[in-house]
Amino acid sequence: MPEPVPTKSGCVLYHAPMSDELAEAAYAFLRGHTTGDLRFDEHVRPIKFVIGPEGRVVASVMYAMLEAVDAVLFVPEESDDAMQVQVTLTKLDEEGRDGAMADRWRIYHGQPGDVQWAFLDLDAARYHDSVIDGDVLVRANPLGADESRICRQMNREEPASLRALCRRFAGVDVEKPVLVGIDPLGLDVRGPFSVLRIRVGAPMQSAEEAQRVLEQMMRESSG
Repeated sequence: MPEPVPTKSGCVLYHAPMSDELAEAAYAFLRGHTTGDLRFDEHVRPIKFVIGPEGRVVASVMYAMLEAVDAVLFVPEESDDAMQVQVTLTKLDEEGRDGAMADRWRIYHGQPGDVQWAFLDLDAARYHDSVIDGDVLVRANPLGADESRICRQMNREEPASLRALCRRFAGVDVEKPVLVGIDPLGLDVRGPFSVLRIRVGAPMQSAEEAQRVLEQMMRESSG
């Protein structure tokens, strides 16, 4: 593994392998959020985003954000201890092959206030005084092919169990919860006002494993 290289700002640059502890923590942090503040040139605006099956970040944005020379995403909000992600915005083709990503965003967040869609490609991220290569944070979801099926089944057959699961594992009583996403590290549950992240104890690498984990969490929630 390459040695960490200090930068002029005092940060450390890692071109880290997937097993690197810092990279894993940074990825889990980013994966656990769906909102942030985007600084574009001299402006800062809140945005909502989703992470697609291939690991790309998509957001509904203002046209001015697409034209910005410099853009930084602060997760979960602009603050000194936020994750800061240098991003490049690329317009999404909603009418073409990228349309499913706009639909995914709507499933998570409803109808957008802004009318432009963009991929936020990750160049680098500052996390806990270290800088991590953006490529390390872009990962395909191994549950992606089964995600829709699992969510539909849970929402159709276990709505009461999902609400109990939110209370048990997140300490939040979510009225009319909807499971909108599942990946190896956790569940995304849409509530009336926001998306709730529920983390799991160990990564789920297959649909069968995810089903077992969900069933176990529901049993614990009903006890």
